[in-house]
Amino acid sequence: MRKGKPRRILARIVETEAYLPGDAAAHSFIGETARNRSLFLDRGHAYVYFCYGMHFMLNTSAESHGVGAGVLFRAAEPLKGAEWMGGAGSAPDKRKIASGPGRLARALHVGKRLDGVDLTGAGPLWLAAALGPTGPVGTSVRIGITKEAHRPLRFFERGNPVVSGPRRLNQ
Repeated sequence: MRKGKPRRILARIVETEAYLPGDAAAHSFIGETARNRSLFLDRGHAYVYFCYGMHFMLNTSAESHGVGAGVLFRAAEPLKGAEWMGGAGSAPDKRKIASGPGRLARALHVGKRLDGVDLTGAGPLWLAAALGPTGPVGTSVRIGITKEAHRPLRFFERGNPVVSGPRRLNQ
């Protein structure tokens, strides 16, 4: 969820990728740096970085303090406030507005200023329990990486039209 003045955006995460300790594809693999410091916070803190000179990406730290690991949010289903998501205009295509990690961050108005924010408490951006039942969860290899690309660490809600990535991986 994302709160700003005077509106609230609500979206349900439907696709993620995990980056574990010792994972060569993880930003934490090289150790703690100024850029990735938030990955080494207690689980539940935002790690925001700029990618390809175009998009912010939103992750959450996923381990105890000092251990670098994270989960990348790849896609979210808009539930409330889609008209305010990322300057999408008056009639956003709900299937595309937060499909893919760059679009998701833009839809939730995520920028570098949210890096390190505690996502488990009250604040401008937070994680909450699902409001209703969820569909079955599928797994696949992660998308857009070359190191340790064979690992099945991408998780998504099967059949959800918002899920990003190639159709062959979304079965």
